[in-house]
Amino acid sequence: MLGAASPPGPHRPQEVPAVPGKVLVFGAGYLAGHIAARLHALGGQVAVSSRRPPLTAESRRAGWHQVDVESPRDVAALVGRVAPDAVVVVHGPSDITWCEAHHEEALTAHRGGARNIAAALDGRPVLLISTDNVFTGHAESHGESDVPRPANAYGRAKLAAEQELLATPAALVLRVSLVYGSGDTGARPNFLTSSIDTLRRGEPLLVPDDHWNTPVLVDDVARWTASLLGAGRTGLLHLGGPRRIGRADWARHIAQALGADPALVRPTPRVDTGYACRPRNACLHSELANRLPELLPHPPADVLDSTDALISA
Repeated sequence: MLGAASPPGPHRPQEVPAVPGKVLVFGAGYLAGHIAARLHALGGQVAVSSRRPPLTAESRRAGWHQVDVESPRDVAALVGRVAPDAVVVVHGPSDITWCEAHHEEALTAHRGGARNIAAALDGRPVLLISTDNVFTGHAESHGESDVPRPANAYGRAKLAAEQELLATPAALVLRVSLVYGSGDTGARPNFLTSSIDTLRRGEPLLVPDDHWNTPVLVDDVARWTASLLGAGRTGLLHLGGPRRIGRADWARHIAQALGADPALVRPTPRVDTGYACRPRNACLHSELANRLPELLPHPPADVLDSTDALISA
């Protein structure tokens, strides 16, 4: 049952989980590119796919295929052409504010895309990257046993995609908290990248003072994805960073690490920003991950430590 606190199941016993030989990634953005790079580094043959050519360097380095996930024919043809051993689903749209204003289009893309992918899988393993927005955010953090009640249109669309893929025999849903990292050249850079750019330009940075996350480094999502896919897990799992932090506090830390004027950080109520439709607590924790041996070498990084390391690199 979706949201049940039982360990993701079955694990093929082996010391080092093997990456499936050929992996098709539906998606070609910042996160999809890092997942592709990780799988490639572990010896996998990886292709990414999207409606438009990729913008980020990591995705451009992978073999790219054009696909419209809303077209059953497109999806089936691509799966037939690539003949993957496993599939990773990171397709969009992921702009939460856009999804709120275009809820029908968002639902069609996520649920319809997942349905088309599920129909083409023919039993292949699939891992879907999902979101903390499937919860209202009334609790400080949510684990796998919490019943999802989506906070917004994006959360509803992702939950629908989860249900489509979990109906197949070999699916794993990995819900992740706010993903961050450096060098994001996508159309909508992540919070760390966009904050650094704004502060370096000496411009005011408006951030909500009542919005909390458990941010996750993009490399950690890629590591967990590869390890879980290689281990043959199915079910539901959460990945949240070890620190719950408010956006305003994180922005102040970024400014300090940059040596920027801290007065440039302008805390403001969430309802007056683009974050108005997001849950107050967009935070995840896992009740299950510490039982999974393939994840023990990959503890999620602390967001403040990673911020310092990325800025000083």
